[in-house]
Amino acid sequence: MTKSLLDYAFDCISQSKEPVNFKDLWAYVVKESGMDEDLAARKISSFYTNLMLDGRFVTLGENNWDLRTRHSFDKVHIDMKDVYATVDEEEASGEDEDEDEKEYNKAFEEPKEEDESEEESEEENESEEEQREDR
Repeated sequence: MTKSLLDYAFDCISQSKEPVNFKDLWAYVVKESGMDEDLAARKISSFYTNLMLDGRFVTLGENNWDLRTRHSFDKVHIDMKDVYATVDEEEASGEDEDEDEKEYNKAFEEPKEEDESEEESEEENESEEEQREDR
């Protein structure tokens, strides 16, 4: 019976005393499972998703992974109240969105009067030059 990719990941992290970076973890899994590059490229996203969902593993930030059993609940638990509170604060301020919207809308604004008057004077100069040439 062959091992699952997550079982290879478990073996890799179990052998290490420190958290393992995802890049190194994936390289180990690819090597141990005997995958070729094409298959590895197709499988990496589903492996990452499964790693996130598997209760044996925990991400410690900066894409470093470890076994959940090595860490206390308090260290790895994310309180969703804090996450939503941050989102609510950002939405309440709305400053970033206002700045982004202004930046986006600049491309659609009509030219300022100064720009129009410059364009008109350029057109007048061109028509005067054409009239001189005609004479």
